[in-house]
Amino acid sequence: MRPVALGLAVLTCWLLMCGAPVRAQEAPVADAVTMDPLPPLVDEPGFKSLFDGTTLTGWKAADPSFWSIEDGAITAKITEAHPTARNHYLVWQGGTLGDFDLKLRHRILSTDSVNGGFQFRSEMFDGDIPDDCRGYQVDNNTQTPWLVRLYDEFGRHTLAWRGEKTVFAADGTPATARLEEGSDAPARFRLEDWHEYHLICRGPVITLKVNGRTVAEVEDNDPNQRDLSGILALQLHSGPPMTVQFKDIRLKRLPVGGAAH
Repeated sequence: MRPVALGLAVLTCWLLMCGAPVRAQEAPVADAVTMDPLPPLVDEPGFKSLFDGTTLTGWKAADPSFWSIEDGAITAKITEAHPTARNHYLVWQGGTLGDFDLKLRHRILSTDSVNGGFQFRSEMFDGDIPDDCRGYQVDNNTQTPWLVRLYDEFGRHTLAWRGEKTVFAADGTPATARLEEGSDAPARFRLEDWHEYHLICRGPVITLKVNGRTVAEVEDNDPNQRDLSGILALQLHSGPPMTVQFKDIRLKRLPVGGAAH
C-alpha cells in the first residue's frame, strides 16, 4: 500500500472510532402525516343546495363546452383534443353574495402541476379577454407546499397562504401572522382527493377551512380594495390536461354583520 493511501485508511479508521461522520448524515424521514377525514354530509339548518347532482341548472358558462356532469359532480376538463389558453368560469345564477357560509367538495386531477379554485364576492368583466373574472378567490395549486390560499384575482394577488392570517389596515398595509398550523407544516389533505372547503364571509373577515381545519384567514379593512359582495363562480384554469370537480355545494346566507346560527 502506498504511503498516501495508507495514511487515508488510518485517518478513516480513526474518524470512525471517534464517532465523527465520514459524510453528511441524511435527513431523517418524517413520520406519515395523518389526513383529516372528509366531514360527513349532514342536514344543517339554513343551508341550501346549489347543485342538484345531475344537471347544470342554476349555473351558466360563457363557453359550456368545457363543463359537464360526471361522477355526480360538476366537472370541467382540459384535454389534448380540447385545450384552452384562458381561464373559464361557471357562474351561479342565484345573485350576489354578501355575508355567507359556503361548503363544497372539490378535487383536481392531473399528472402535471396545475391551478384551480373558485371565485367569491367577485365580478365578471371584459378585459384582455371577454368573460373574465376578478375578485376574491379560493386558489389551489397541486405539487406546491402551500396547496391552497386566499387570493385576489386581478388585485393584490396572495392575501394569505395556507397557515396564515392577514389583516389589511385601512391604508392597505398587511400584517401577517402564523396560524396554529403554519404553511411550514405538512398539509392534512390532498387536492387530488375529495376535500371539503368551508368558506365563511362576515363583513371584512374571510375564513377558509379544509376538512374542518382552519387553513387561512383574512381581515380586509381596506375600503379601496375589499369586496363585500359579488358573484360565486367555479374556475377551470388554463394549463395542461386536467379534470376539476365540484359537488355537494351548500350555501347559507348570513345577515349583514350577522353570525351563523
